[in-house]
Amino acid sequence: MIVSKTTMPDYGMLSSGLSSFHALARNPWDLTKTPGGSSAGAGAAAAAGYGPLHIGTDIGGSLRLPAGWCGIFTLKPSLGRIPIDPPYMGRAAGPMTRSVADAALMMRVLAQPDARDSMSLPPQDIDWSSFEVDAEHLRGLRIGLLLDAGCGLAVEAEIRAAVEESARLFERAGAIVEILQPFMSQVMLDGMDHLWRMRSLVDIDALPPDRRAKVLPYIRAWAESAAGFSGEHVFRAFSQFHATRVAAVSACAKYDYVISPTAPNMPVEAELPSPTNDPLRPLEHIGFTVPFNMSEQPAASINCGYSRDGLPIGLQISGQRFDDLGVLRVARAFELIRGPQRPWPKPPDA
Repeated sequence: MIVSKTTMPDYGMLSSGLSSFHALARNPWDLTKTPGGSSAGAGAAAAAGYGPLHIGTDIGGSLRLPAGWCGIFTLKPSLGRIPIDPPYMGRAAGPMTRSVADAALMMRVLAQPDARDSMSLPPQDIDWSSFEVDAEHLRGLRIGLLLDAGCGLAVEAEIRAAVEESARLFERAGAIVEILQPFMSQVMLDGMDHLWRMRSLVDIDALPPDRRAKVLPYIRAWAESAAGFSGEHVFRAFSQFHATRVAAVSACAKYDYVISPTAPNMPVEAELPSPTNDPLRPLEHIGFTVPFNMSEQPAASINCGYSRDGLPIGLQISGQRFDDLGVLRVARAFELIRGPQRPWPKPPDA
């Protein structure tokens, strides 16, 4: 039974709970901060305990970013593992929960085939209940440690420290951890940004004037900046999606799994549409998440620590394409070896 629908920003193109249709979604750990997005309401609801099972979607980080900033767990599965309508390059749906166990439970239902998704994977009999492993599961695994996305915002010191400590926990459990050099570039990130601007401009221009006027000003400014793009510019922008895919697959090929920050930055003020608050630099925070959309690899976010202000810090765990169950198993093992978790946020006093 579906209990409710939760907030997402216009066109799903903000890492924010800001929306022209819904009330502002806030981070339960600090109501002055954003929960992230675009699956903003689902991330906030899971952290706040509105219910145990939540669903979000993700084309560049929209599951993992709010999961990281809200301290919950999510899995962005391999493209096509969970059918989605309409399908689109890099677009995935996934569970958002407080635990790996609840996400595995959801995958038993969400990963059923649906012919409406022309990009869906063939039906596969995956025993999602076999996610349950112990820390010994990590022994001998080859883990790439990515601390520099190669583009966008620099990783904040608190986040880097938490991810490095996570890497040490993997090593103590017997994994072989090796620094992975950055494989993204600003050209790749900007290319994807510019293609999405043009796509959104086409969508917005198709609206009647009264509905167009309701679109968030930040989104309108972002999309309208594509009005002067030439056909060649859009083609070259589109080519960066494939360049990103090739780079990600090549960089990850020698590893069983790759760990990294989910986001380079801590959540910003709830009212801001993006970490930079600049529609011409809107995606500077997705350098760690977006490559795994384009490479179609599964990637999870799990809490790995807290900032000095008590805000959660997300660890991204990505695996080889189709190894969704493997990512869940590694996340479960990490869930067992990570440090003590703080109590979930309580509702504010009435």
